Amino acid sequence: MTTFIHAGWLIDGSGGPVRKKVLLNITGGSITGVDTHDPANPPDSSCVTDLSHCTILPPFVDSHVHLALSATIDPVARKRQLEADYETIQPLISQHIHHHFSHGVLAVRDGGDSSGHVLRYKLEEAGNVKEPVMIKVTGKAWHQEGRYGALIGRTPDTGESLSTACAKDTSSTDFVKLVNSGLNSLSEFGHETSPQFNLDEIKKVVQHAAQQGKKVMAHANGKESVRMALDAGCHSIEHGFFMGRDNLMKMAEQQVTWVPTAYTMKAAKENISGEKRVAEKNLQHQLEQIAMAREFGVPIALGTDSGSPGILHGESVVEEIKLLLQSGFNLPEALRCATYNGACLLGVDHKIGLIAKGQAANFIVAWGTPAQLPRKLSYLEAIYINGRPFDKNHFQKI
Repeated sequence: MTTFIHAGWLIDGSGGPVRKKVLLNITGGSITGVDTHDPANPPDSSCVTDLSHCTILPPFVDSHVHLALSATIDPVARKRQLEADYETIQPLISQHIHHHFSHGVLAVRDGGDSSGHVLRYKLEEAGNVKEPVMIKVTGKAWHQEGRYGALIGRTPDTGESLSTACAKDTSSTDFVKLVNSGLNSLSEFGHETSPQFNLDEIKKVVQHAAQQGKKVMAHANGKESVRMALDAGCHSIEHGFFMGRDNLMKMAEQQVTWVPTAYTMKAAKENISGEKRVAEKNLQHQLEQIAMAREFGVPIALGTDSGSPGILHGESVVEEIKLLLQSGFNLPEALRCATYNGACLLGVDHKIGLIAKGQAANFIVAWGTPAQLPRKLSYLEAIYINGRPFDKNHFQKI
């Protein structure tokens, strides 16, 4: 049986212009037509859901999250979460997935935790939960002994090379994550840390990952750390603060995806005590880089780094969209970053990312016109999975 959705406005995820008065044809959970609604020749009214007062768009993808951590800014609470066993963290992970789903996020990529709790959750629990959020995991990220990364990963054994350590790892992850720089300084603007690994090591990891059908995501800030990750063939640059014009041009040429996580600096400015000036300057510089990336044609996928201090799971997606708009993206372009680009990066674009003929009928509904976005995205009207609405508060199919 074919059913129909009459939408007032459609943003399809491609980055193209907003369409008005759209009629979606849905058969067997898939989109079989995206037509213009003709009031003079309407389909059978019993098969039509009237969303003419709403805007529909693809579900969101958050390409950088930390499901095992909450957004608490209490250092004692964060320390407890980092040290907790799986039985303690498992309900927290589930809660965070609920938060993502209720805000229209149907796919996330977890950036790692030192205990591998999220990997275990995916293997043991993800098939049993009610909400259909696709979870891609890195397990434990790789970092150099004595350098940043202990809270999200592990190091090679003493005397062991990075490539040897990666080759020994048989965990069922979806991505390999390398930490190739430090964090951004909140006391010294523009400070760049040295790379954690050398070019040859990273190349070997990328080659080994390719043999397993996996992509490599690189935490990298600063010109040299990003340049090395790009030269080694990493598939995405995470954060990328202060990487500079030359690296952005190289990313555009190679079509390497950038996940800029700009909201991390806004959250730092809003939540840290004391000096906020450097966080504000970091944010403005990142927005300038994002504007440059748009000009050059760098593919950007939205990532929030949710679970970091002050960065709420699910809710922060809209904040990241606002920053893309602030940097010069128009609304359809910003939403492409939040939908299709992320879906392609995670390899789930056959399920979500676009609203088009042949795609699964998965989309979210916002009350009102596109002019009221992104504000209205914070409280969605509905979430459709395979052509049917879900109750986003109780996670049960209607």
